[in-house]
Amino acid sequence: MGKDYYNILGVNKSASEDELKKAYRKLALKWHPDRHAGDKNEAEVKFKDISEAYEVLSDKQKRQVYDTYGEEGLKGGAPPSGGGGGGFPGGTTFSFTSGGPGGGFAGFNPSNPEDIFAQLFGSGGLGGLSGMGGRSRSSQFMDTSDDMGSYGGFQSFGGGGANAGGMSSRRPNEVTRPLACTLEELYNGCTKKLKVTRQQPGPSGTQSTSEKVLQVDVKPGWKAGTKIRFQKEGDDTGYGPRDIVFVLEEKPHALFKRDGNDLKIDLTLTLEEALCGFKKPIQLLSGKTIQVSNTSVIKPGQVSRMAGYGMRLSKQPNSFGALVITYKIQFPASLTLSQKEKIREALAESH
Repeated sequence: MGKDYYNILGVNKSASEDELKKAYRKLALKWHPDRHAGDKNEAEVKFKDISEAYEVLSDKQKRQVYDTYGEEGLKGGAPPSGGGGGGFPGGTTFSFTSGGPGGGFAGFNPSNPEDIFAQLFGSGGLGGLSGMGGRSRSSQFMDTSDDMGSYGGFQSFGGGGANAGGMSSRRPNEVTRPLACTLEELYNGCTKKLKVTRQQPGPSGTQSTSEKVLQVDVKPGWKAGTKIRFQKEGDDTGYGPRDIVFVLEEKPHALFKRDGNDLKIDLTLTLEEALCGFKKPIQLLSGKTIQVSNTSVIKPGQVSRMAGYGMRLSKQPNSFGALVITYKIQFPASLTLSQKEKIREALAESH
């Protein structure tokens, strides 16, 4: 028996063109060989069958021959004995062209599965898919010195290559990669150097590899989510090199938490300090140490703001946000009878 193309795509014999496309897209993404490094041979067979099934069923003429005579009728070139012309004038012989879905008949030669895939998802293949989890042979980032980012063996995800209708925009897409910075680096600004290894088309369909060091200048006050774009520094997908985009991420800090341009910190006081006053040092992100003091009673959860001691403003380098201090009161685990009596006396005198 020949292949059951309807079963391969998981559709009914009455499936519409849209249903065929939807089924093909789902299965082609699932079984693309680039996603099955461990069982690539099996994936290649399934990917080929899926592509062949779609090529036949998406073409009205091929589909009519298949529905009448099955796979044997298509590959045999002529209708099975006793089948006559099958409704086609003169018993004409039919077979595939290599032009992909919608092509005519000129000699059986199923299309290259990757060509069919490219027609529906764009010529960038998996790398051209936006938001669909496609993997590309994209730029690699590696450590080259102590001040260079750790991007060993990076395989990125392409973006912006295919639109909702599945047609390629035929424009270079971009490679995005997080760039983690400490709060100190975002406060003071810093320079990151990253070595990029990228693929480019060579002669006769070969691929050539080149390396380049990119310098990322992080400006003081920049926030998480800020994007730094390097145009045309990524892999060449056939329609020009991709852009490389670094997206800043903020590493957690041991003391401070950023809130816009403000810096928040929790300051723990003993009960004595909360009631009788305190003076404590705080080292800022600039490296400078300030003294925070108070002689009044501090309540648990009380908040104070110190203007000018927060994050540096990126668009106003000489301006700063506030330092927001939330006080945590550490109560004693226990008190002696003598201590309790003294506290009662002191509180009674305060009324």
